[in-house]
Amino acid sequence: MSYKQTKWSLDDLYPGIDSPKLETTFDQIEEQITAFEGIRNKLQADIPAEQFMDFVRASETTARLESRLYAYAGLSFSADTQDQPVQTLMARIEQFLADVANRTLFFSLWWKELDDQNAERLMAEAGDYRYYLQEIRNFKPHTLSEPEEKIINLKNVTGFSALNTLYDAITNRYIFKLEEEGKVKELTRGELMTYVQGTDPDLRARAYQELYRVYGEDGNILGQMYQTLVRDWRNENLSLRKFASPISVRNLRNDIPDEAVETLLRVSQKNGGIFQRFFKLKARTLGKERLRRYDIYAPVIEADKEYSHEQAAEMVLASFKDFDPRTAELAQRVFDENHLDSEVRKGKRSGAFCWSILPEMTPFVLLNHTGKARDVATMAHELGHAIHSMLASEHTAFTFHSSLPLAETASTFGEMMLVDKMLAEEKDQDVRRDLLFRQVDDAYATIMRQTYFALFEKQAHEMIHQNASVEALSKAYMENLEEQFDGSLELSDEFKWEWVSIPHIYHTPFYVYAYAFGQLLVLSLYRQYKAEGDSFKPKYLKILAAGGSQAPADILSEAGIDIRSADFWQGGFDVIKGLVDQLETL
Repeated sequence: MSYKQTKWSLDDLYPGIDSPKLETTFDQIEEQITAFEGIRNKLQADIPAEQFMDFVRASETTARLESRLYAYAGLSFSADTQDQPVQTLMARIEQFLADVANRTLFFSLWWKELDDQNAERLMAEAGDYRYYLQEIRNFKPHTLSEPEEKIINLKNVTGFSALNTLYDAITNRYIFKLEEEGKVKELTRGELMTYVQGTDPDLRARAYQELYRVYGEDGNILGQMYQTLVRDWRNENLSLRKFASPISVRNLRNDIPDEAVETLLRVSQKNGGIFQRFFKLKARTLGKERLRRYDIYAPVIEADKEYSHEQAAEMVLASFKDFDPRTAELAQRVFDENHLDSEVRKGKRSGAFCWSILPEMTPFVLLNHTGKARDVATMAHELGHAIHSMLASEHTAFTFHSSLPLAETASTFGEMMLVDKMLAEEKDQDVRRDLLFRQVDDAYATIMRQTYFALFEKQAHEMIHQNASVEALSKAYMENLEEQFDGSLELSDEFKWEWVSIPHIYHTPFYVYAYAFGQLLVLSLYRQYKAEGDSFKPKYLKILAAGGSQAPADILSEAGIDIRSADFWQGGFDVIKGLVDQLETL
């Protein structure tokens, strides 16, 4: 089969932005919401379980239509962030869905207020909806009155959501200029970032300098946008909802105890020396006295092997098949149904993601494939997300999505399977060594880098509460980098603008620790896989198939994992230490 690099088709959602089917969806939702509003007076403490579940299923029917509508706009926007009709559609949908949320708000408010005895009676009959209903009740201490909740929903459309759309529109139109062999190239961010992983040290430096020159030119504006988003987060969640801290909001949404997250961050900080030792080893391997921050992802061999899109697809699918043929078949669906957009285009969103819309629908995957080894790993990562979602397709639309910390499990595991296969098949010792270096590079990027982003977020939220300027935030970010690297490499001043270039801290505050959580979890799982072989596979696939139908701690405890334990997190770092030990002997 041919795996051409193409733009995706969104026909499985809607034939086009002017499609009558799309307009009909608005009408269907309106009709269903009007009917749902009629149940308000039927919500009594002694409501029969069968009637209550009819209401829950009716709510899911509407949620499925909403998910389809929102995904179509979001995927269209990602494909071309400069498309004005799509921007208009997104704004319309966000306003429409906010109104819908307000009209149905009474149901979740009633459910949170219901006494524990009756709630337990109803959840006992809820089947796969049980955890979804329990999660809603988890927010009971932080829920406001119905009029207040409605105001917040409306505020978010023209506040938090609008500001993030504006951030995307501004930053995705950036064009970066880089001179190579006497010619100035105009590049997207995705294209520019291939140079920071290239063999030419001068190009690596100039690529980073250009990245932060462009972001730095808008640094004060982007920084002010971040300040506003942080104040909005605090006003809503601490002042009104009475959360203990800004990060506690994300922890409850992830259903991860605060102490488990704090243990993760603390153990990660304590193990910074492993990566600092690695950077010194990499400097010696590259014949340098000390790495510059520009060199952090430099390959250790001159030949920077390239992989076509077709080669990448074949390698990734083969690695999945070697583990379990069913996972390869699921990943193949993304290609077969043309749900993959891997072209590099101006205006297209940079980076990569997987968007799972409905349990029975093959997810959509966005890549920006430029032919580098890291792009092959990214393909494995995002298809891993898709496999995770499809394995959980037996659950409801409310429970098939895994929580953020577990969402990185299949993706990171998929990358590790790919690297293992590449190491097993590669005969060239230099290439093998480069692959091992890349494994630790990726572990740094996924664990330590994301941990320090989270630590910066915690500090920045507090500083902004104390009215810190954008300049003070940039200074704090440089101090964050200095602590992270502790003299193991040379830092240059333009990295003070790195924080304004991180979309996650704008869109989803405190999302980033999920990467560290997921990577360390996978290192532990992968170590079990190597020790147990085929007997491990059912346990692993069961974790994925659970989706979001149980609390993460419960899903993992069945696999013998205690996320509150510092020893568990340390086990992941011990694997990385072993990789560095191995590199030192080569």
